[in-house]
Amino acid sequence: MTVSRSATEAAKALRPARKDADEPAIELGELSDLPGYALKRAQMRIFDDFLRCVAPLQLTPAQFSVLLVLDRNPGRNQTEIASTLGILRPNFVSMLDGLESRDLCARLRSTNDRRSHHLVLTEKGRAVLARAKKLVAAKHEARLNELLGTSNRAALLAMLTKIASEF
Repeated sequence: MTVSRSATEAAKALRPARKDADEPAIELGELSDLPGYALKRAQMRIFDDFLRCVAPLQLTPAQFSVLLVLDRNPGRNQTEIASTLGILRPNFVSMLDGLESRDLCARLRSTNDRRSHHLVLTEKGRAVLARAKKLVAAKHEARLNELLGTSNRAALLAMLTKIASEF
């Protein structure tokens, strides 16, 4: 799927260019002290690893998130899901089109409001999600846990949650 390839290429593009042995390292200046810059760099590395882990399933992190939320909240409308995940409506509609074309989810017209659609995972969507969760746990999350350790992982999640909810 081109989405995964494009996301992987974008992640590689944000990495600093490798320096030749006789060239000095590029100075980042104040960027080194900016949490936002460090968060973005870490996000790109994490997304790149995630994409490699689930490459056989051709899922992006956003698609995986949608499948996870739909699994836990079947029948919620697409506005609620997009808002919860912070995905802009036009992007979400396009993403749903792709997931629906792969028979991973379905949009059901609301009986109360014909303009609204409720979302559900299909059987194939549940199967793909189950495989993705196993791959993510066995590879991606295992590498993060090995790198950070249990207490640092918990501290990082707490800090990121605080930033997301209070900043």
